[in-house]
Amino acid sequence: MAFQTPLTIKKVIENIHKKKYLLPAIQREFVWGTNQIERLFDSLMQGYPVGSFLFWDVKKEKSKDFQFYEFIRNYHEKNNRHNPLASINGEEDIIAILDGQQRLTSMYIALKGTYAYKLPRMRRENPLAYPEQQLYVNLLGPSEDFDTIYDFRFLTDDEANKEIEDVHWFKVSDILNINNPFEIHQYLIKNGLSSIEQDKALFASETLHRLYQAINETPNINYFLEEEQKLDKVLNIFIRVNSGGTTLSYSDLLLSIATAQWKNKDARQEITKFVDEINQIGNGFKFDKDFVLKACLVLCDFKDIAFKVDNFNTETMQKIEHNWDNVKEAIRLAVNLVSSFGYNQDTLTSSNAIIPIAYYLLKKGIPHNYTQSKNYQNDRNFVKKWLILGLLKRVFSGQPDNVLRPLRRIIGTNHNEFPLQAILDEFKGGTKSFTFNDDEIDNLLSYQYGQKHTFSILALLYPNLDFRNKFHLDHIFAKSLFSKRNLIKKGVHQNKIEFYSENVNSIVNLQLLEGIPNIEKSDMEFEKWLSETYKDNTVRNDYMAKHYIPTVSLEFTNFEEFFEKRREFLHQKLKSLV
Repeated sequence: MAFQTPLTIKKVIENIHKKKYLLPAIQREFVWGTNQIERLFDSLMQGYPVGSFLFWDVKKEKSKDFQFYEFIRNYHEKNNRHNPLASINGEEDIIAILDGQQRLTSMYIALKGTYAYKLPRMRRENPLAYPEQQLYVNLLGPSEDFDTIYDFRFLTDDEANKEIEDVHWFKVSDILNINNPFEIHQYLIKNGLSSIEQDKALFASETLHRLYQAINETPNINYFLEEEQKLDKVLNIFIRVNSGGTTLSYSDLLLSIATAQWKNKDARQEITKFVDEINQIGNGFKFDKDFVLKACLVLCDFKDIAFKVDNFNTETMQKIEHNWDNVKEAIRLAVNLVSSFGYNQDTLTSSNAIIPIAYYLLKKGIPHNYTQSKNYQNDRNFVKKWLILGLLKRVFSGQPDNVLRPLRRIIGTNHNEFPLQAILDEFKGGTKSFTFNDDEIDNLLSYQYGQKHTFSILALLYPNLDFRNKFHLDHIFAKSLFSKRNLIKKGVHQNKIEFYSENVNSIVNLQLLEGIPNIEKSDMEFEKWLSETYKDNTVRNDYMAKHYIPTVSLEFTNFEEFFEKRREFLHQKLKSLV
Protein backbone atom coordinates (compact mmCIF):
# COMPACT_ATOMS: atom_id res chain seq x y z
CA MET A 1 0.00 0.00 0.00
CA ALA A 2 1.46 3.35 -1.03
CA PHE A 3 0.49 6.90 -1.88
CA GLN A 4 -0.53 7.36 -5.50
CA THR A 5 -0.36 10.45 -7.69
CA PRO A 6 -2.96 12.85 -6.26
CA LEU A 7 -6.14 13.51 -8.25
CA THR A 8 -8.24 16.60 -8.80
CA ILE A 9 -11.72 16.65 -7.32
CA LYS A 10 -13.14 17.05 -10.82
CA LYS A 11 -11.47 13.79 -11.93
CA VAL A 12 -12.69 11.91 -8.86
CA ILE A 13 -16.26 13.20 -9.38
CA GLU A 14 -16.11 12.04 -13.01
CA ASN A 15 -15.03 8.56 -11.88
CA ILE A 16 -17.83 8.41 -9.29
CA HIS A 17 -20.35 9.54 -11.89
CA LYS A 18 -19.16 6.88 -14.34
CA LYS A 19 -19.43 4.29 -11.53
CA LYS A 20 -15.71 3.57 -11.66
CA TYR A 21 -15.57 4.22 -7.92
CA LEU A 22 -17.95 2.23 -5.72
CA LEU A 23 -18.58 1.62 -2.04
CA PRO A 24 -18.08 -1.78 -0.42
CA ALA A 25 -20.96 -3.13 1.68
CA ILE A 26 -18.87 -2.59 4.80
CA GLN A 27 -19.22 1.17 4.38
CA ARG A 28 -21.74 3.01 6.55
CA GLU A 29 -24.36 5.07 4.78
CA PHE A 30 -24.10 8.80 4.24
CA VAL A 31 -24.59 10.77 7.47
CA TRP A 32 -23.15 14.24 6.88
CA GLY A 33 -25.38 17.30 7.23
CA THR A 34 -25.39 20.36 5.00
CA ASN A 35 -23.32 22.36 7.49
CA GLN A 36 -20.49 19.81 7.31
CA ILE A 37 -20.51 19.94 3.50
CA GLU A 38 -20.45 23.74 3.49
CA ARG A 39 -17.48 23.76 5.87
CA LEU A 40 -15.67 21.16 3.73
CA PHE A 41 -15.88 23.45 0.70
CA ASP A 42 -14.74 26.44 2.73
CA SER A 43 -11.68 24.40 3.77
CA LEU A 44 -10.98 23.52 0.13
CA MET A 45 -11.19 27.19 -0.84
CA GLN A 46 -8.75 28.19 1.90
CA GLY A 47 -6.29 25.55 0.77
CA TYR A 48 -6.59 23.47 3.92
CA PRO A 49 -5.79 19.75 3.62
CA VAL A 50 -8.97 17.66 3.71
CA GLY A 51 -7.28 14.43 4.78
CA SER A 52 -6.03 11.40 2.93
CA PHE A 53 -8.19 8.74 1.32
CA LEU A 54 -7.91 4.97 1.11
CA PHE A 55 -8.93 3.25 -2.12
CA TRP A 56 -9.18 -0.51 -2.61
CA ASP A 57 -8.25 -2.01 -5.96
CA VAL A 58 -10.55 -5.02 -6.37
CA LYS A 59 -9.52 -7.25 -9.25
CA LYS A 60 -12.24 -8.25 -11.69
CA GLU A 61 -11.94 -11.95 -10.82
CA LYS A 62 -12.61 -11.07 -7.17
CA SER A 63 -15.22 -8.33 -7.65
CA LYS A 64 -18.19 -10.73 -7.67
CA ASP A 65 -17.17 -12.16 -4.29
CA PHE A 66 -18.17 -8.94 -2.59
CA GLN A 67 -21.14 -6.59 -2.71
CA PHE A 68 -20.83 -2.97 -3.76
CA TYR A 69 -23.04 0.10 -3.76
CA GLU A 70 -23.11 3.27 -5.81
CA PHE A 71 -22.60 6.72 -4.32
CA ILE A 72 -25.81 8.51 -3.43
CA ARG A 73 -26.35 11.58 -5.60
CA ASN A 74 -29.70 13.14 -4.70
CA TYR A 75 -29.92 12.73 -0.93
CA HIS A 76 -33.41 12.96 0.60
CA GLU A 77 -33.68 12.62 4.36
CA LYS A 78 -37.01 10.79 4.12
CA ASN A 79 -37.22 9.12 0.71
CA ASN A 80 -33.68 8.57 -0.54
CA ARG A 81 -31.11 7.90 2.19
CA HIS A 82 -29.77 4.57 0.98
CA ASN A 83 -27.09 3.82 -1.56
CA PRO A 84 -28.31 1.95 -4.65
CA LEU A 85 -26.91 -1.52 -5.21
CA ALA A 86 -24.21 -1.55 -7.88
CA SER A 87 -24.39 -3.94 -10.82
CA ILE A 88 -21.08 -5.80 -11.17
CA ASN A 89 -20.35 -7.63 -14.44
CA GLY A 90 -16.99 -9.05 -13.39
CA GLU A 91 -15.31 -7.76 -16.55
CA GLU A 92 -13.46 -4.83 -15.01
CA ASP A 93 -11.44 -4.04 -11.92
CA ILE A 94 -13.20 -1.90 -9.31
CA ILE A 95 -11.93 0.91 -7.14
CA ALA A 96 -13.76 0.73 -3.80
CA ILE A 97 -13.55 3.49 -1.19
CA LEU A 98 -12.40 2.28 2.23
CA ASP A 99 -11.79 5.68 3.82
CA GLY A 100 -13.21 9.02 2.73
CA GLN A 101 -16.73 8.00 1.73
CA GLN A 102 -18.42 10.84 3.68
CA ARG A 103 -16.15 13.47 2.15
CA LEU A 104 -16.41 12.09 -1.39
CA THR A 105 -20.19 11.70 -1.16
CA SER A 106 -20.41 15.28 0.10
CA MET A 107 -18.40 16.49 -2.90
CA TYR A 108 -20.52 14.40 -5.28
CA ILE A 109 -23.82 15.74 -3.89
CA ALA A 110 -22.48 19.31 -3.97
CA LEU A 111 -21.15 19.06 -7.53
CA LYS A 112 -23.65 16.71 -9.16
CA GLY A 113 -26.71 16.33 -6.97
CA THR A 114 -29.12 17.73 -4.40
CA TYR A 115 -29.74 17.58 -0.66
CA ALA A 116 -33.24 17.55 0.90
CA TYR A 117 -33.78 17.64 4.66
CA LYS A 118 -36.89 18.38 6.74
CA LEU A 119 -37.46 22.03 7.47
CA PRO A 120 -38.14 22.85 11.13
CA ARG A 121 -41.74 23.18 12.33
CA MET A 122 -43.14 21.32 9.32
CA ARG A 123 -44.83 17.94 9.49
CA ARG A 124 -42.98 14.93 8.12
CA GLU A 125 -45.85 13.94 5.82
CA ASN A 126 -45.91 17.37 4.14
CA PRO A 127 -44.01 17.02 0.80
CA LEU A 128 -43.06 20.71 1.01
CA ALA A 129 -41.15 19.95 4.21
CA TYR A 130 -38.26 18.49 2.17
CA PRO A 131 -37.26 21.02 -0.54
CA GLU A 132 -34.45 20.00 -2.89
CA GLN A 133 -31.41 22.20 -2.37
CA GLN A 134 -28.09 22.65 -4.16
CA LEU A 135 -24.83 24.13 -2.94
CA TYR A 136 -24.21 27.81 -3.74
CA VAL A 137 -21.49 30.30 -2.83
CA ASN A 138 -21.99 34.06 -2.48
CA LEU A 139 -19.62 35.90 -4.83
CA LEU A 140 -20.19 39.36 -3.34
CA GLY A 141 -19.26 38.95 0.29
CA PRO A 142 -17.64 36.72 2.91
CA SER A 143 -19.33 34.47 5.43
CA GLU A 144 -20.64 36.05 8.62
CA ASP A 145 -19.52 33.03 10.66
CA PHE A 146 -16.37 33.65 12.66
CA ASP A 147 -14.61 30.44 11.57
CA THR A 148 -15.30 30.42 7.82
CA ILE A 149 -14.41 32.86 5.06
CA TYR A 150 -16.61 31.84 2.15
CA ASP A 151 -20.41 31.87 2.37
CA PHE A 152 -21.44 28.43 1.12
CA ARG A 153 -25.10 27.49 1.55
CA PHE A 154 -27.53 24.84 0.40
CA LEU A 155 -30.45 26.71 -1.19
CA THR A 156 -33.50 26.04 -3.33
CA ASP A 157 -33.57 27.60 -6.80
CA ASP A 158 -36.12 30.16 -5.59
CA GLU A 159 -33.92 31.17 -2.67
CA ALA A 160 -30.86 31.49 -4.89
CA ASN A 161 -32.69 33.64 -7.47
CA LYS A 162 -34.05 36.19 -4.99
CA GLU A 163 -32.59 39.64 -5.55
CA ILE A 164 -30.79 40.60 -2.34
CA GLU A 165 -28.33 43.44 -1.94
CA ASP A 166 -24.66 42.36 -1.78
CA VAL A 167 -25.57 38.77 -2.68
CA HIS A 168 -24.95 36.87 -5.90
CA TRP A 169 -25.33 33.12 -5.52
CA PHE A 170 -23.17 30.98 -7.81
CA LYS A 171 -24.23 27.36 -8.16
CA VAL A 172 -21.13 25.38 -7.20
CA SER A 173 -21.87 22.55 -9.65
CA ASP A 174 -21.47 25.03 -12.55
CA ILE A 175 -17.74 25.21 -11.87
CA LEU A 176 -17.40 21.82 -13.58
CA ASN A 177 -18.56 23.43 -16.82
CA ILE A 178 -15.85 26.10 -16.71
CA ASN A 179 -12.78 24.87 -18.56
CA ASN A 180 -10.30 27.76 -18.22
CA PRO A 181 -9.80 31.09 -16.40
CA PHE A 182 -10.99 33.02 -19.47
CA GLU A 183 -14.48 31.57 -19.00
CA ILE A 184 -14.47 32.88 -15.42
CA HIS A 185 -13.97 36.41 -16.78
CA GLN A 186 -16.79 35.83 -19.25
CA TYR A 187 -19.11 34.80 -16.43
CA LEU A 188 -18.23 37.87 -14.36
CA ILE A 189 -18.81 40.20 -17.30
CA LYS A 190 -22.09 38.58 -18.41
CA ASN A 191 -23.49 38.78 -14.88
CA GLY A 192 -22.40 42.38 -14.31
CA LEU A 193 -19.93 41.44 -11.57
CA SER A 194 -16.95 43.18 -13.17
CA SER A 195 -18.52 46.64 -13.21
CA ILE A 196 -19.65 46.90 -9.59
CA GLU A 197 -17.82 48.41 -6.62
CA GLN A 198 -14.15 47.50 -6.82
CA ASP A 199 -13.91 45.56 -3.54
CA LYS A 200 -16.95 43.44 -4.40
CA ALA A 201 -15.74 42.84 -7.96
CA LEU A 202 -12.35 41.74 -6.66
CA PHE A 203 -13.97 39.44 -4.07
CA ALA A 204 -16.18 37.86 -6.76
CA SER A 205 -13.22 37.30 -9.07
CA GLU A 206 -11.04 35.84 -6.30
CA THR A 207 -13.82 33.56 -5.03
CA LEU A 208 -14.61 32.15 -8.45
CA HIS A 209 -10.93 31.64 -9.32
CA ARG A 210 -10.26 29.88 -5.99
CA LEU A 211 -13.26 27.60 -6.51
CA TYR A 212 -12.10 26.77 -10.04
CA GLN A 213 -8.60 25.94 -8.80
CA ALA A 214 -9.80 23.88 -5.81
CA ILE A 215 -12.12 21.71 -7.93
CA ASN A 216 -10.58 21.63 -11.41
CA GLU A 217 -6.84 22.18 -11.04
CA THR A 218 -5.39 21.46 -7.59
CA PRO A 219 -4.78 17.73 -6.92
CA ASN A 220 -6.52 17.74 -3.52
CA ILE A 221 -7.27 14.01 -3.36
CA ASN A 222 -4.25 12.30 -1.81
CA TYR A 223 -4.88 8.57 -1.55
CA PHE A 224 -3.39 5.22 -0.69
CA LEU A 225 -4.20 2.29 -2.93
CA GLU A 226 -4.72 -1.06 -1.17
CA GLU A 227 -4.38 -4.12 -3.43
CA GLU A 228 -5.02 -6.86 -0.84
CA GLN A 229 -7.84 -9.18 -1.97
CA LYS A 230 -8.54 -11.01 1.32
CA LEU A 231 -11.67 -9.72 3.04
CA ASP A 232 -10.48 -10.32 6.61
CA LYS A 233 -7.42 -8.11 6.11
CA VAL A 234 -9.46 -5.45 4.33
CA LEU A 235 -11.96 -5.47 7.22
CA ASN A 236 -9.12 -4.99 9.69
CA ILE A 237 -7.73 -2.07 7.68
CA PHE A 238 -11.21 -0.58 7.38
CA ILE A 239 -11.88 -0.75 11.13
CA ARG A 240 -8.55 0.90 11.93
CA VAL A 241 -8.84 3.78 9.49
CA ASN A 242 -12.43 4.45 10.51
CA SER A 243 -11.77 4.60 14.25
CA GLY A 244 -12.05 8.41 14.19
CA GLY A 245 -14.51 10.85 12.67
CA THR A 246 -18.16 9.86 12.50
CA THR A 247 -18.66 6.83 14.72
CA LEU A 248 -18.40 3.63 12.73
CA SER A 249 -21.65 1.71 12.83
CA TYR A 250 -20.89 -1.89 13.66
CA SER A 251 -24.11 -2.88 11.94
CA ASP A 252 -22.71 -1.89 8.55
CA LEU A 253 -19.73 -4.19 9.04
CA LEU A 254 -21.96 -6.98 10.26
CA LEU A 255 -24.41 -6.54 7.41
CA SER A 256 -21.60 -6.73 4.89
CA ILE A 257 -20.67 -10.12 6.34
CA ALA A 258 -24.31 -11.20 6.61
CA THR A 259 -24.94 -10.37 2.98
CA ALA A 260 -22.58 -13.10 1.91
CA GLN A 261 -23.98 -15.62 4.42
CA TRP A 262 -27.73 -15.32 3.89
CA LYS A 263 -28.76 -17.78 1.22
CA ASN A 264 -32.13 -16.55 0.01
CA LYS A 265 -32.26 -12.86 0.94
CA ASP A 266 -30.01 -9.81 0.81
CA ALA A 267 -29.47 -9.05 4.51
CA ARG A 268 -28.56 -5.40 4.02
CA GLN A 269 -31.55 -4.66 1.80
CA GLU A 270 -33.94 -6.62 4.03
CA ILE A 271 -32.85 -4.96 7.27
CA THR A 272 -32.49 -1.47 5.80
CA LYS A 273 -35.97 -1.69 4.27
CA PHE A 274 -37.40 -2.97 7.56
CA VAL A 275 -35.81 -0.12 9.54
CA ASP A 276 -37.43 2.37 7.16
CA GLU A 277 -40.78 0.63 7.59
CA ILE A 278 -40.91 0.60 11.38
CA ASN A 279 -39.71 4.21 11.50
CA GLN A 280 -42.88 5.20 9.63
CA ILE A 281 -45.21 3.64 12.22
CA GLY A 282 -47.45 6.09 14.11
CA ASN A 283 -45.86 9.51 14.52
CA GLY A 284 -42.46 8.16 13.54
CA PHE A 285 -39.44 6.61 15.28
CA LYS A 286 -35.66 6.64 14.92
CA PHE A 287 -34.67 2.99 15.01
CA ASP A 288 -31.45 1.97 13.25
CA LYS A 289 -29.82 -1.19 11.95
CA ASP A 290 -27.92 -1.69 15.22
CA PHE A 291 -31.26 -2.00 17.03
CA VAL A 292 -32.56 -4.62 14.59
CA LEU A 293 -29.40 -6.73 14.75
CA LYS A 294 -29.35 -6.61 18.55
CA ALA A 295 -33.02 -7.68 18.54
CA CYS A 296 -32.12 -10.59 16.24
CA LEU A 297 -29.55 -11.87 18.74
CA VAL A 298 -32.05 -11.69 21.60
CA LEU A 299 -35.11 -13.01 19.77
CA CYS A 300 -33.20 -15.91 18.21
CA ASP A 301 -32.15 -17.02 21.71
CA PHE A 302 -28.39 -16.82 21.19
CA LYS A 303 -26.54 -17.28 24.45
CA ASP A 304 -24.12 -14.46 23.74
CA ILE A 305 -25.96 -11.29 22.72
CA ALA A 306 -22.91 -9.00 22.72
CA PHE A 307 -22.64 -6.79 19.65
CA LYS A 308 -19.39 -8.05 18.14
CA VAL A 309 -18.24 -9.51 14.85
CA ASP A 310 -17.58 -12.96 16.34
CA ASN A 311 -21.28 -13.32 17.14
CA PHE A 312 -22.25 -12.90 13.50
CA ASN A 313 -20.57 -15.95 12.02
CA THR A 314 -22.06 -18.16 9.32
CA GLU A 315 -24.07 -20.31 11.75
CA THR A 316 -25.50 -17.26 13.53
CA MET A 317 -26.47 -15.46 10.35
CA GLN A 318 -28.15 -18.51 8.85
CA LYS A 319 -30.23 -18.95 12.01
CA ILE A 320 -31.23 -15.29 11.87
CA GLU A 321 -32.21 -15.68 8.21
CA HIS A 322 -34.27 -18.78 9.06
CA ASN A 323 -36.13 -16.87 11.81
CA TRP A 324 -36.17 -13.51 10.06
CA ASP A 325 -39.87 -13.41 9.14
CA ASN A 326 -40.99 -14.16 12.71
CA VAL A 327 -38.43 -11.78 14.22
CA LYS A 328 -39.59 -9.05 11.87
CA GLU A 329 -43.27 -9.63 12.72
CA ALA A 330 -42.57 -9.55 16.46
CA ILE A 331 -40.59 -6.30 16.23
CA ARG A 332 -43.24 -4.70 14.00
CA LEU A 333 -46.01 -5.69 16.43
CA ALA A 334 -43.99 -4.37 19.39
CA VAL A 335 -43.43 -1.00 17.67
CA ASN A 336 -47.13 -0.75 16.80
CA LEU A 337 -47.98 -1.53 20.42
CA VAL A 338 -45.62 1.12 21.79
CA SER A 339 -46.98 3.60 19.25
CA SER A 340 -50.51 2.86 20.54
CA PHE A 341 -49.22 3.84 23.99
CA GLY A 342 -48.54 7.32 22.57
CA TYR A 343 -44.77 7.00 22.08
CA ASN A 344 -42.78 8.32 19.13
CA GLN A 345 -39.20 9.26 18.23
CA ASP A 346 -39.22 12.17 20.68
CA THR A 347 -40.57 10.28 23.72
CA LEU A 348 -39.18 6.74 23.34
CA THR A 349 -35.90 7.36 25.14
CA SER A 350 -34.44 3.87 24.61
CA SER A 351 -34.86 1.71 21.52
CA ASN A 352 -33.64 -1.31 23.51
CA ALA A 353 -36.84 -1.17 25.58
CA ILE A 354 -38.69 -2.50 22.52
CA ILE A 355 -36.63 -5.73 22.44
CA PRO A 356 -38.09 -7.48 25.54
CA ILE A 357 -41.60 -6.59 24.34
CA ALA A 358 -40.86 -8.09 20.92
CA TYR A 359 -39.41 -11.19 22.60
CA TYR A 360 -42.55 -11.57 24.72
CA LEU A 361 -44.82 -11.24 21.67
CA LEU A 362 -42.70 -13.77 19.78
CA LYS A 363 -43.00 -16.29 22.62
CA LYS A 364 -46.73 -15.59 22.74
CA GLY A 365 -47.11 -16.53 19.09
CA ILE A 366 -47.23 -12.98 17.66
CA PRO A 367 -51.02 -12.55 18.07
CA HIS A 368 -52.05 -10.25 15.21
CA ASN A 369 -54.88 -8.63 17.22
CA TYR A 370 -52.77 -7.96 20.31
CA THR A 371 -52.86 -4.15 20.12
CA GLN A 372 -56.67 -3.91 19.93
CA SER A 373 -58.38 -7.01 21.32
CA LYS A 374 -60.15 -6.67 24.68
CA ASN A 375 -58.79 -10.12 25.55
CA TYR A 376 -55.32 -8.60 25.87
CA GLN A 377 -56.31 -5.37 27.64
CA ASN A 378 -54.85 -6.31 31.05
CA ASP A 379 -51.77 -7.76 29.40
CA ARG A 380 -51.20 -4.53 27.46
CA ASN A 381 -51.50 -2.57 30.70
CA PHE A 382 -48.74 -4.70 32.25
CA VAL A 383 -46.50 -4.13 29.22
CA LYS A 384 -47.20 -0.40 29.25
CA LYS A 385 -46.44 -0.02 32.93
CA TRP A 386 -43.22 -2.02 32.58
CA LEU A 387 -42.15 0.12 29.63
CA ILE A 388 -42.83 3.39 31.44
CA LEU A 389 -41.00 2.26 34.58
CA GLY A 390 -38.03 1.05 32.57
CA LEU A 391 -37.75 4.31 30.62
CA LEU A 392 -38.11 6.49 33.71
CA LYS A 393 -35.55 4.43 35.65
CA ARG A 394 -33.28 4.43 32.56
CA VAL A 395 -32.51 0.76 33.10
CA PHE A 396 -31.17 0.36 29.55
CA SER A 397 -28.47 3.00 29.95
CA GLY A 398 -24.90 1.86 30.48
CA GLN A 399 -24.73 -1.86 29.68
CA PRO A 400 -28.15 -2.92 28.33
CA ASP A 401 -27.09 -6.56 27.87
CA ASN A 402 -27.06 -6.94 31.67
CA VAL A 403 -30.77 -6.12 31.63
CA LEU A 404 -31.76 -7.86 28.40
CA ARG A 405 -30.39 -11.26 29.48
CA PRO A 406 -32.38 -11.61 32.74
CA LEU A 407 -35.47 -10.11 31.10
CA ARG A 408 -35.28 -12.73 28.36
CA ARG A 409 -34.90 -15.50 30.94
CA ILE A 410 -37.94 -14.32 32.94
CA ILE A 411 -40.12 -13.82 29.86
CA GLY A 412 -39.01 -17.14 28.37
CA THR A 413 -40.56 -19.03 31.28
CA ASN A 414 -43.51 -16.65 31.93
CA HIS A 415 -45.30 -15.77 28.72
CA ASN A 416 -48.92 -16.69 29.43
CA GLU A 417 -49.19 -13.06 30.52
CA PHE A 418 -46.58 -10.34 30.67
CA PRO A 419 -44.57 -11.10 33.87
CA LEU A 420 -44.53 -7.57 35.30
CA GLN A 421 -44.41 -8.62 38.95
CA ALA A 422 -41.74 -11.27 38.34
CA ILE A 423 -39.57 -8.61 36.66
CA LEU A 424 -40.08 -6.13 39.49
CA ASP A 425 -39.14 -8.82 42.04
CA GLU A 426 -36.07 -9.94 40.08
CA PHE A 427 -34.54 -6.48 39.84
CA LYS A 428 -35.69 -5.09 43.20
CA GLY A 429 -32.84 -3.70 45.29
CA GLY A 430 -30.34 -3.83 42.42
CA THR A 431 -28.76 -1.07 40.36
CA LYS A 432 -31.34 -1.66 37.62
CA SER A 433 -34.42 -1.68 39.85
CA PHE A 434 -37.77 -0.80 38.29
CA THR A 435 -39.16 0.66 41.55
CA PHE A 436 -38.84 4.18 42.99
CA ASN A 437 -38.13 5.65 46.42
CA ASP A 438 -39.56 8.98 47.68
CA ASP A 439 -36.60 11.01 46.47
CA GLU A 440 -36.90 9.53 43.00
CA ILE A 441 -40.64 10.30 42.93
CA ASP A 442 -39.85 13.90 43.90
CA ASN A 443 -37.36 13.98 41.06
CA LEU A 444 -40.06 12.86 38.61
CA LEU A 445 -42.08 15.92 39.57
CA SER A 446 -39.15 18.19 38.67
CA TYR A 447 -39.47 17.41 34.96
CA GLN A 448 -40.47 20.19 32.57
CA TYR A 449 -42.43 20.68 29.37
CA GLY A 450 -40.26 19.67 26.39
CA GLN A 451 -38.09 17.13 28.23
CA LYS A 452 -38.12 13.64 26.78
CA HIS A 453 -39.18 11.79 29.94
CA THR A 454 -42.09 14.12 30.70
CA PHE A 455 -44.47 12.17 28.46
CA SER A 456 -43.67 8.90 30.26
CA ILE A 457 -44.57 10.43 33.63
CA LEU A 458 -47.87 11.73 32.28
CA ALA A 459 -48.58 8.40 30.58
CA LEU A 460 -48.18 6.78 34.00
CA LEU A 461 -50.60 9.29 35.54
CA TYR A 462 -53.15 8.75 32.75
CA PRO A 463 -53.23 4.94 32.47
CA ASN A 464 -56.64 4.72 30.77
CA LEU A 465 -56.17 7.13 27.86
CA ASP A 466 -56.56 5.66 24.38
CA PHE A 467 -53.61 7.15 22.53
CA ARG A 468 -55.01 6.13 19.18
CA ASN A 469 -56.81 9.45 19.65
CA LYS A 470 -54.77 12.63 19.43
CA PHE A 471 -53.65 14.01 22.80
CA HIS A 472 -51.82 17.26 23.38
CA LEU A 473 -49.43 18.15 26.18
CA ASP A 474 -51.33 21.10 27.62
CA HIS A 475 -50.41 23.80 30.12
CA ILE A 476 -53.30 23.85 32.62
CA PHE A 477 -52.67 27.53 33.26
CA ALA A 478 -51.85 28.74 29.73
CA LYS A 479 -48.19 29.55 29.18
CA SER A 480 -49.05 32.85 27.47
CA LEU A 481 -50.47 34.16 30.76
CA PHE A 482 -47.07 34.02 32.47
CA SER A 483 -45.46 37.01 30.78
CA LYS A 484 -44.12 39.53 33.27
CA ARG A 485 -46.42 42.19 31.89
CA ASN A 486 -49.51 39.99 32.36
CA LEU A 487 -48.43 38.89 35.85
CA ILE A 488 -48.20 42.52 36.93
CA LYS A 489 -51.48 43.33 35.18
CA LYS A 490 -53.23 40.46 37.01
CA GLY A 491 -51.99 41.80 40.32
CA VAL A 492 -49.53 39.01 41.13
CA HIS A 493 -47.37 40.22 44.00
CA GLN A 494 -43.78 41.05 43.07
CA ASN A 495 -42.30 38.42 45.41
CA LYS A 496 -44.37 35.68 43.70
CA ILE A 497 -43.46 36.51 40.10
CA GLU A 498 -40.31 34.38 40.28
CA PHE A 499 -42.36 31.36 41.46
CA TYR A 500 -44.76 31.76 38.54
CA SER A 501 -41.90 32.06 36.03
CA GLU A 502 -40.01 29.06 37.42
CA ASN A 503 -43.03 26.72 37.42
CA VAL A 504 -45.02 27.57 34.31
CA ASN A 505 -43.45 24.62 32.45
CA SER A 506 -43.39 22.24 35.42
CA ILE A 507 -45.06 18.87 34.97
CA VAL A 508 -47.32 19.94 37.84
CA ASN A 509 -48.85 22.50 35.42
CA LEU A 510 -49.27 19.96 32.61
CA GLN A 511 -52.08 17.63 31.57
CA LEU A 512 -52.85 15.37 28.65
CA LEU A 513 -55.84 16.80 26.82
CA GLU A 514 -57.56 15.64 23.64
CA GLY A 515 -56.69 17.71 20.60
CA ILE A 516 -60.01 19.51 20.02
CA PRO A 517 -60.61 20.55 23.66
CA ASN A 518 -57.00 21.76 23.84
CA ILE A 519 -57.44 23.90 20.73
CA GLU A 520 -60.65 25.32 22.16
CA LYS A 521 -58.93 26.00 25.48
CA SER A 522 -56.08 27.88 23.80
CA ASP A 523 -55.05 30.89 25.95
CA MET A 524 -58.22 31.09 28.06
CA GLU A 525 -58.06 31.54 31.80
CA PHE A 526 -58.28 28.03 33.26
CA GLU A 527 -61.18 28.80 35.62
CA LYS A 528 -63.21 30.39 32.79
CA TRP A 529 -62.51 27.48 30.40
CA LEU A 530 -63.46 24.93 33.06
CA SER A 531 -66.79 26.57 33.89
CA GLU A 532 -67.73 27.05 30.24
CA THR A 533 -66.66 23.58 29.11
CA TYR A 534 -68.03 21.57 32.01
CA LYS A 535 -71.28 23.28 33.04
CA ASP A 536 -72.61 20.11 34.72
CA ASN A 537 -71.11 19.69 38.19
CA THR A 538 -70.87 15.90 37.93
CA VAL A 539 -69.02 16.07 34.61
CA ARG A 540 -66.75 18.82 35.94
CA ASN A 541 -65.92 16.79 39.04
CA ASP A 542 -65.09 13.79 36.84
CA TYR A 543 -62.71 15.96 34.82
CA MET A 544 -61.05 17.33 37.97
CA ALA A 545 -60.58 13.85 39.42
CA LYS A 546 -59.19 12.48 36.17
CA HIS A 547 -56.68 15.34 35.89
CA TYR A 548 -55.79 15.61 39.59
CA ILE A 549 -57.18 19.15 39.88
CA PRO A 550 -57.39 20.20 43.56
CA THR A 551 -60.51 21.81 44.97
CA VAL A 552 -58.95 25.20 45.59
CA SER A 553 -59.56 28.54 43.94
CA LEU A 554 -58.55 28.22 40.30
CA GLU A 555 -58.01 31.93 39.84
CA PHE A 556 -54.73 32.70 38.11
CA THR A 557 -53.62 34.68 41.14
CA ASN A 558 -53.97 31.50 43.21
CA PHE A 559 -51.52 29.54 41.04
CA GLU A 560 -49.10 28.96 43.93
CA GLU A 561 -51.67 27.16 46.12
CA PHE A 562 -52.98 25.22 43.12
CA PHE A 563 -49.42 24.16 42.29
CA GLU A 564 -48.59 22.93 45.80
CA LYS A 565 -51.87 21.01 46.18
CA ARG A 566 -51.66 19.38 42.76
CA ARG A 567 -48.05 18.45 43.41
CA GLU A 568 -49.20 16.59 46.54
CA PHE A 569 -51.87 14.77 44.51
CA LEU A 570 -49.38 13.75 41.83
CA HIS A 571 -46.82 12.60 44.39
CA GLN A 572 -49.42 10.40 46.13
CA LYS A 573 -50.59 8.94 42.83
CA LEU A 574 -47.07 8.20 41.60
CA LYS A 575 -46.19 6.63 44.95
CA SER A 576 -49.15 4.27 44.61
CA LEU A 577 -48.09 3.36 41.08
CA VAL A 578 -44.34 2.91 41.41
